[in-house]
Amino acid sequence: MAQTILAVKDLCMRFGGLLAVDHVAFEVKSDQVFAIIGPNGAGKTTVFNCIGGFYKPTSGDIYLGEKAIHNMSSHKVAQLGLVRTFQNVRLFKNLTVLENLLVAQHQRLNLSLMAGLLKTPAYRRAEEQAKAEAAWWLDYMDLRAYANREAGNLAYGHQRRLEIARCMITQPRLLLLDEPAAGLNPQEKRDLQQLINQLRSEKGVAVLLIEHDMSLVMNISDEILVMEYGKPIALGTPNQIQNDPRVIKAYLGEE
Repeated sequence: MAQTILAVKDLCMRFGGLLAVDHVAFEVKSDQVFAIIGPNGAGKTTVFNCIGGFYKPTSGDIYLGEKAIHNMSSHKVAQLGLVRTFQNVRLFKNLTVLENLLVAQHQRLNLSLMAGLLKTPAYRRAEEQAKAEAAWWLDYMDLRAYANREAGNLAYGHQRRLEIARCMITQPRLLLLDEPAAGLNPQEKRDLQQLINQLRSEKGVAVLLIEHDMSLVMNISDEILVMEYGKPIALGTPNQIQNDPRVIKAYLGEE
């Protein structure tokens, strides 16, 4: 039976006099793809930044499993198994594709600087394991042909796949995707949809995403939260959301 992997309770985020997130609450199950949607300025990215440890919420609680994470920094949250991509791809663009995947594993290797300088047997074993893991993800993401190419020289769709691979190589429990379809062509969006489904079914990772592409959201999500002006206005299945008058009003207006 699926467990609750993320619980957001009564989350508020204030910037001076602006209440950017106003009492948002939802749960993500361990086998779910959960989407947050809403017009520009709805507060979606602010919610993401609170969950990921980039902002400290003004009030409310966030739990990853049983662990409270609302006061943790982003790197501590990542160590617990919550990782994210960004709307604008953030790669080490002067490093190769392979090097990006090796760098992503540094926390998990947990070896001292001295071990690296002395090239101890433990360091060499860890280095070979990291290379093998990187090679596996290159194949899984269809990036093997670009392994030695600088990440900044990849086509945009391949940069997206590399960014997701860099997250997945850390073996996360929850993957946050911030507008993953932005800038992709129709075929790349179809490939992205297939990839997210594969990651959920084959790798057992829960997915929380923000996305403006409604076709992708409706085809891939188990549950959707709709926000407007920082407030949650609807929560339900894709079918329920498509037929909710509050959602129709938020997106289309009313006479």
